[in-house]
Amino acid sequence: MKNFNFDQKLSDFVEKPEIKRMANTTSLEKATVGAMTPNLNHQIYKTRTLTESPALTEFKDLVFERLLKNIDLTAATHMAPAELRREVERYIFEFTEETRAQLNHKELQHITDEIIHDMMGLGPLEILLSDPSINDIMVNSNDSVYVERYGKLTLTDVKFRSEHHVLQIAQRIANQIGRRIDEASPMVDARLKDGSRVNIIIPPLALEGTSISIRKFSRHTIHLKDMIEIGSLSENMYRFLHVASLCRLNIIVSGGTGAGKTTILNALSELIDSRERIVTIEDSAELKLLQPHVVRLESRPANLEGQGQVTIQDLVRNALRMRPDRIIVGECRGAETFDMLQAMNTGHNGSMSTLHANSAREAINRLENMVLMTGHDLPNSVIKNYLKDAIDLIVHVARLRDGSRRVVQITEVTGIENGDIKTQDIFKYNYTTTEESKIIGTFDCLTKKPHVGEKIHHFGLEKEMNQALESE
Repeated sequence: MKNFNFDQKLSDFVEKPEIKRMANTTSLEKATVGAMTPNLNHQIYKTRTLTESPALTEFKDLVFERLLKNIDLTAATHMAPAELRREVERYIFEFTEETRAQLNHKELQHITDEIIHDMMGLGPLEILLSDPSINDIMVNSNDSVYVERYGKLTLTDVKFRSEHHVLQIAQRIANQIGRRIDEASPMVDARLKDGSRVNIIIPPLALEGTSISIRKFSRHTIHLKDMIEIGSLSENMYRFLHVASLCRLNIIVSGGTGAGKTTILNALSELIDSRERIVTIEDSAELKLLQPHVVRLESRPANLEGQGQVTIQDLVRNALRMRPDRIIVGECRGAETFDMLQAMNTGHNGSMSTLHANSAREAINRLENMVLMTGHDLPNSVIKNYLKDAIDLIVHVARLRDGSRRVVQITEVTGIENGDIKTQDIFKYNYTTTEESKIIGTFDCLTKKPHVGEKIHHFGLEKEMNQALESE
């Protein structure tokens, strides 16, 4: 059996020609080389405290291969985590004795963690899933894993052993929810145990290898008050939204991918009266409402036989029979849009939803187009009237180029003029300058007499509204 000496192999990482060249360049040249070479260490998000030498990686793979041949995985799944860890450590120690490998305590702990993650978890992704600073995980191939941290995409040092290893993890994710991922079914949407959303697509559709995209489910609820402190909205915007919720205005949250639509929707839901009955409808359950009277519904994809699918539209229609005070739809993206608008127009005031759009104005256009695409044979004028009567406010959120997320528009629907739905901005975020890669701006109130003031007046909260519309 081969002897392993891990320390000798560390030099393999230092002798790379691009690293040697960096040592002899000026600071300007280093910056240029760094820009052209994205895989250099200073641009990689380091997740490991121990750098694996080729010898250590080879040893770990050998241990894992032999362990899988000699262990009962079914029995291992029923073992307590501490007990399983002791058994794996014992097996590794025996293997080091057999191979006369020089393994220190830190390396033993590292290999144990890696093997347990591979056996019972999601392999190299476990360290990223446990990092609270990471919002998104994107596996492009076995040696290309990116994350989003603080609104910025960053390459990581996380790598899989091979393309087959990535596929194994993808299949494990799918199997956990009773789905399959193979050539016959090469795409799947799934949800991890903590609620994180997962999308998987494999070859032949993914040309560079299995791709896994994970939108992490936040363990900590972000409150609307917290968003004031981090500069995502102003105190007056918060007061206005509070009044809007108490007056049961229908609200659409719009924005791009990763802008924070669900986070805003969840925060807005905190302003709902605790005495109301709320029904939430989502593809992947992410909303965490604090009210005591909440019914949570989640759509279901078709099973392996192509049966049993329950869509968002099915759930919206069912929710109407559940005597809800408000209906909250995680995202409108298709046929459920018309049913959602009907709910808003038939006594379920204060309902909310999200949709993808680049501005508040475009959100109205998208809603109109989605209703048309559902196949309802209705004149455009009827659809526009539906939208005008159903929607009171659009809260548009955006992820800015510095990575920050802000509420950039609070817009109201004022009516129909010359056949077009008219809107008016109540609040708007205006950019002023950029300092040290950070965008600076102001939240400005653009009107003192919003159209929704008539509805707010009926609830006796006109004074509170006027205070919220004071100058920032």
